[in-house]
Amino acid sequence: MEWFCSLIWGEGIAHTILVLAIVIAAGITLGKIKIKGVSLGVTWILFVGIVAGHFGLTLNHDTLHFIKEFGLILFVFSIGLQVGPSFFTSFKNGGMRLVGCAVAIVALGAATTYVIHLITGTPLPTMVGVMSGAITNTPGLGAAQQAYYDVTGINDPNIALGYAVAYPLGVVGVILSMIAIRVFTNIKFSEENKALEAISHENNYAERLSILFTNGALEGKTISQIRELINRSFVISRIMHDNGEITIAEGENGLKMGDKLRVICSSDDKEAIIAFLGQHINMSKEEWETNSDSQTQLVSRRIVITKSNVNGKKLSDLRLRTKYGINITRINRAGIDLIPYQGMELQIGDRVMVVGTEKAIERVADVLGNSMKKLREPHLFTIFFGIALGILLGSIPLINIPQPVKLGLAGGPLIVAILIGRFGPHFRLTSYTTASANLMLREIGLAMFLASVGIGAGDGFVETIVNGGYRWIGYGLAITILPVMLVGLFARLYLKMNYYTLMGLIAGSTTNPPALGYANTSARNDMPAVGYATVYPVVMFLRVLIAQLLILTVV
Repeated sequence: MEWFCSLIWGEGIAHTILVLAIVIAAGITLGKIKIKGVSLGVTWILFVGIVAGHFGLTLNHDTLHFIKEFGLILFVFSIGLQVGPSFFTSFKNGGMRLVGCAVAIVALGAATTYVIHLITGTPLPTMVGVMSGAITNTPGLGAAQQAYYDVTGINDPNIALGYAVAYPLGVVGVILSMIAIRVFTNIKFSEENKALEAISHENNYAERLSILFTNGALEGKTISQIRELINRSFVISRIMHDNGEITIAEGENGLKMGDKLRVICSSDDKEAIIAFLGQHINMSKEEWETNSDSQTQLVSRRIVITKSNVNGKKLSDLRLRTKYGINITRINRAGIDLIPYQGMELQIGDRVMVVGTEKAIERVADVLGNSMKKLREPHLFTIFFGIALGILLGSIPLINIPQPVKLGLAGGPLIVAILIGRFGPHFRLTSYTTASANLMLREIGLAMFLASVGIGAGDGFVETIVNGGYRWIGYGLAITILPVMLVGLFARLYLKMNYYTLMGLIAGSTTNPPALGYANTSARNDMPAVGYATVYPVVMFLRVLIAQLLILTVV
């Protein structure tokens, strides 16, 4: 049995992997338990880790720190890649409102921390540690410890103890706040889904119209000339002439009175385009694909871009219309239909709607790829190259007060992943990952992070609580819950914010990956991740800054 005891209580590689596997597996199993339909999900891994650490199932400190940070990097980087394509659009559409709410949560948390210090007499450095744990902000903890040491020349162990004691219920407090807001405001997921569908419909750029051309003032003008005159975003894909013949619309085609046009345009431009060209008519998809000559019958197909040499190229570079006599009517990217234009850069994973003959579409499919097998292949270079850039960005000192404020090992990779997700194709970087691959990477990273934090906090956790640290738990809960509940209820009741986005805002403003994991599991869509990524960089900066400022007020 000596080998077994060495495996369980030793310090080797086998011991490390075994303990992590047991903690994660047990936490995931407990996460399936629901009480009145509510479960804490993967957050149970944190509590199982605390129990394991308390009973001596510890890991080497340096190894534990590496696993924790690397798991967090994997988690936030996969989130950045996931939300990157839609991040800047979401930031324009209410992003400043999200950031404003997040800043309010940060400010209220700092104010609550200072008020508790004044009322209870608890040293402010200890309260800063409690605050960092209550909002699960490790960089804030590190900044506070370093600032205290630089000014006094000594370490204050109570900063780290306050963090460890407040952290577990800080995670739970955020999730409980989400649940409480849901209960208090009588939120039903079915209604939120309907509202989300309505929002998605409003943001779905592509509308398909049939228009009878009756504007005599434009007769004889080419499609290119008409597009310049209207100055709207639209595509004419097909023309039905008086004799019933259907042809692919090209920029040089001149329009005649009585021509029927198949138009794809944005919802906002729909009425203006109809008024400019003629009158709206009802024609089915089958009518547009009917042609007397079977050799020239036009059909529409959706082709997936899977060839790496197409990634980042502009539509004008490919000259698909000129070479193959087809028309591209819309491009679906990250679930959103976009109106194509000649300068649009294509990305791997884009789904392109092509109109043309069967033979022409087959030739275009060969050019673009259309191989689902290739789409499922992992692109590891982008992931690890992006992580390297993220570490460099996170290590750059932004300001010094007196210690440098940095984005850290979470903020840097998150921002780089967002930028790669959005602009990677400009530099021939393949940022596409399948939903299942992204989810696997994200969940593995989160599980590693939670298990490491729990195991690290378990040693001495009970003793700290028994020796007066139980008060810090209450202080931490107040710092966690009060700001989140006040701002959350305001955002829901007054700003009418979608609950899925609100959950992401709350998780991001408290820099809380487990809470985001809970929100993603509950929502089963990308809205929480988008909200989280929108506010996280600003919040991370403010959390580190405020932690140092509070320390400097007393030392």
